[in-house]
Amino acid sequence: MKKPFLYILNLFILPFLTDTIAQNQPLRIWFDEPAVEWEECVPIGNGRLGAMPDGGVLKENIVLNDITLWSGGIQDADRPDAYKHLPEIQELILDGKNIEAQNMMEKYFSCSGMGSRYGNGAKYPYGTYQLLGNLEIIYNYGIDNSEIIPHDYRRELILDSALASTQFTVSNVRYSREYFASFNNDLIIIKISADQLQKINFTLSLSRPERYSINVVGNEIRMSGQLNNGTDGKGMKYLTRLFIKPVRGEITTSDSSITLSGADAATIYISSATDFYDPDFVKNTKSILEAAGEEPFESEKKIHIKNYQKLYKRASFSLGKQSKDYLPTDERLVSFISDKSDNGLPVLYYQYGRYLLISSTRPGILPPNLQGLWANSINTPWNGDYHLNINVQMNHFPLEVANLGMLNEPFFKLVNSIVANGEKTAKAYYDAEGWVAHVFTNVWGFTSPGEHYSWGSFNTGSAWLCQMLWSHYEFTQDTLYLRKLYPIIKGSAEFYLSSMVKEPTYGWMVTAPSNSPENAFILPEGDTLYVCEGPTIDNQIIRSLFSSVIQASNTLKIDDDFKQTVEKAITQLPPNRIGSDGRLMEWLRDYKEVNPHHRHVSHLWGLYPGNEISMKTPELANAAIATLNTRGDEGTGWSLAWKINFWARLHDGNKAFQLLGQLLRPVHNNKTISTEGGGTYGNLFCAHPPFQIDGNFGGTAGIAEMILQSHLEYIELLPALPNEWSDGSITGWRARRGVEVSAEWKNRKIQHITLTASVENSFKVLIPDYADSVEFKRDGSVKEVEIENDKILVIDLNKGETAELILK
Repeated sequence: MKKPFLYILNLFILPFLTDTIAQNQPLRIWFDEPAVEWEECVPIGNGRLGAMPDGGVLKENIVLNDITLWSGGIQDADRPDAYKHLPEIQELILDGKNIEAQNMMEKYFSCSGMGSRYGNGAKYPYGTYQLLGNLEIIYNYGIDNSEIIPHDYRRELILDSALASTQFTVSNVRYSREYFASFNNDLIIIKISADQLQKINFTLSLSRPERYSINVVGNEIRMSGQLNNGTDGKGMKYLTRLFIKPVRGEITTSDSSITLSGADAATIYISSATDFYDPDFVKNTKSILEAAGEEPFESEKKIHIKNYQKLYKRASFSLGKQSKDYLPTDERLVSFISDKSDNGLPVLYYQYGRYLLISSTRPGILPPNLQGLWANSINTPWNGDYHLNINVQMNHFPLEVANLGMLNEPFFKLVNSIVANGEKTAKAYYDAEGWVAHVFTNVWGFTSPGEHYSWGSFNTGSAWLCQMLWSHYEFTQDTLYLRKLYPIIKGSAEFYLSSMVKEPTYGWMVTAPSNSPENAFILPEGDTLYVCEGPTIDNQIIRSLFSSVIQASNTLKIDDDFKQTVEKAITQLPPNRIGSDGRLMEWLRDYKEVNPHHRHVSHLWGLYPGNEISMKTPELANAAIATLNTRGDEGTGWSLAWKINFWARLHDGNKAFQLLGQLLRPVHNNKTISTEGGGTYGNLFCAHPPFQIDGNFGGTAGIAEMILQSHLEYIELLPALPNEWSDGSITGWRARRGVEVSAEWKNRKIQHITLTASVENSFKVLIPDYADSVEFKRDGSVKEVEIENDKILVIDLNKGETAELILK
């Protein structure tokens, strides 16, 4: 506990002394005590390997992760004859006999076997993402433990360099620990040192809750095992090697641990891999470890920072000078409840989202799962898998605007890997062409419906995957990528073209059976139901998919006959409709929902991430506002993040900022301080609760959407600027059509805009009403540009060319 004098100093003096200094410091998450909960540890990762040290003084636990470590295995979860029952199920739904349809679906229209085991799939074929293990370090300071009182304790993560550290003083000796997951030699490195000689003494060991063996050879601990595949027990294999490189000191070993005594310093190297994607994992872990041991620590750290910053430094964000960086991060969250002047916190949260993306995925591996890279249990919540009814998509919401588009490749690879199974599932359940996946998937290619009809029949998750992959093309205009993507989105379109049915009232083509994700409705007779035809989210996603296929066909000049089929089909999809209460209808019929405050707001997909509802469609925008007002401002972490994006698209910056404040409310022991629902843990992980990383990425995207939008074919800056963000700047953010955008604003007015084209194209910029003219700079020439009545400025740029706009 802080002493009263220091507490008063923090409250009244430090803000004035440190505000200017804080602006020049790197962004950081920091604490003045060790972590008590895993959600207080700082995460490090290099896209494949991750770690979370708790910074303990007497005993430290470091949770280790490998993005590929999964139990379970490949399985056939399709019901091969399910399609035979589909016509009757569809007929019942279209006749309004949803109860009878649900009864049939319970028997015939779910996955075979045990499915995901309702998120507890560790011992079953579906499997789960698991922690790799725990590195335990027991420290010896040469005095009785009861006399150890650490002073000046500091534990932090520097986002700018992807370095974590712990420092404290015991008996006048300053101890330091540095941790990073190397972006150079693909291992985790920990250095333990002190400011006096021969003061480093510790014993370390590796373990995990199950399925491991330990072997100690010289300075190396090896932990190996094989996970459960849910059938014969012979699942994924893994190997972790830990090597100590001391500066002086004596090493002794036991069967399961290594002890170092009297050293000046020591560097710990951890190399780990699985046989997923890597049949030579045993050999490779050894060669990586040997190479790392030859590199001096400072040199390895320098190369790591350089490689990491190639991604991190691509974009920046500032909101002026107001910052409470002098507060530990957990206390900073508490302060933000009552004082929203800390503009440094939204900046930190935005860049933290970028940091988490960079740290939890990389080309050639896997995209971030429900917990990104970081898990601390054998059965990660909801199996740590890839949910397709928003979660894996939300993980990629900020990818393009945050200038990290190269990290789309693992996402593309995952989707491409499930297409073949999705084709089999399409035949088994719908007797349809193309491919489909339902509510979740995993590294083993699961595409069958879920184990319960109430949520497992949602079948446009796969089309939503296509929409997110299409977004990468929108931002990059990369036609080589588009050629690889086209077969995937065409196959998805083929599925809906061959599986949709005509509903009898309007003659629209609809999905059946389906559901509005996880939400239930009430029939006039009072019955509660889930299964329906043509929920609004399905219509919006399929319309977006069909539009993408049409545009891709035109761009690539291929498949004209198929394009014409899609063009005809898109006109037969149900439009967005407004209900009798002024809200956007969630279902094809004007049902009442069981829970008006449900966490999903799926029927606003067309507002975000879609673009068919906007301020240019005022009736639909007003219906969206009515929908959000009825849903309310509470929700799980990811739900709050999604609502930030909704309100940003509706150009209500103050409302979006209010939701951001709720997303940032502190959570401790899975309970919020202020109210029920989601929030943020001390280490800035998003709390569903429990931890789900999609809320972090959704919040990052929401902040970006408040500053920069480009979904309406033109670039719009500050569309949803809250009152608190009157001054600020961005550099290196990306907009659609292939352009980087930098801008500066003061007193809520844009002063300067820079556009740098990554492809040759025409770019449209919406000029705000307060600007009478624009000074335009390109190739050293300067000219005044008159703005037309529609306030749109069109700029033609060659690849690599830059244009500067000064608004007057």
